[in-house]
Amino acid sequence: QVQLVESGGGLVQAGGSLRLSCAASGRTLSMYTMGWFRQAPGKEREFVATISWSGSSTYYADSVKGRFTISRDNAKNTVHLQMNNLKPEDTAVYYCAQREIGLGLSRSPEDFVSWGQGTQVTVSS
Repeated sequence: QVQLVESGGGLVQAGGSLRLSCAASGRTLSMYTMGWFRQAPGKEREFVATISWSGSSTYYADSVKGRFTISRDNAKNTVHLQMNNLKPEDTAVYYCAQREIGLGLSRSPEDFVSWGQGTQVTVSS
């Protein structure tokens, strides 16, 4: 069973940047599509970005396209989310998630089977 642990969240002013990391233990991430999701208070969990097992394909929510970049380092068993030009509406708990082996990109939370505990990102105006 894989364990996913997110880090890098915090409080930042609008226009600032943060880099989230997701570290895995118990299983290599190299054969799995990974994703980032977020959930704001009172709202449903929403898709942010996803990356293929090789890192060659990525897909973003329209709300973050051009500001966020998902990447992975399979040698270090980590996935990252670089967030630039942050806005107050980006405030949420951010979750790292993993699909079953061999499956492709997806934006649906239901398609991801392993989740981290989340890291809080707060953007002040």
